[in-house]
Amino acid sequence: MATPISREDKQAALARLERFSRMADNAIGIPFTRFRIGFEPIIGLVPVLGDLAGLLMSLYVLLEAQRAGASTRVKLQMVRNMLIDFFGGLIPVIGDAFDFAWKANARNVQLLREHLETELNVQKKPAFPWKQFLLIIAILSVVTALIGVFAL
Repeated sequence: MATPISREDKQAALARLERFSRMADNAIGIPFTRFRIGFEPIIGLVPVLGDLAGLLMSLYVLLEAQRAGASTRVKLQMVRNMLIDFFGGLIPVIGDAFDFAWKANARNVQLLREHLETELNVQKKPAFPWKQFLLIIAILSVVTALIGVFAL
């Protein structure tokens, strides 16, 4: 069984993934627009091999999610995003435009960030104190029985 990673390690992994995602999906601003592109869609311009290279790059985010202890649901959503990116990019001409718009790494880092923030910020609810509750009921029952006995 893998040892759980610390809160600091999870935050460091998230910071690394933020940098990676920015480089892969949003590194270069397109002048006079709010649109940004990264190195992955540029690499994706090479037919098939570029898309395969992008898929392999995206596996890094999935690996870090595994290390950070992401849930199976989160990892499946990440795989879905990666496959959409890969197969969408394979479509001639349209796939290149798709690669510029569909930012799988940024989406996956956001999924992991939301998962980890929830995990790191949510405290477990305290369990109901059943033992104390039953003890109080038992004491009240004994006191009520004694009062009933002495009232006769």
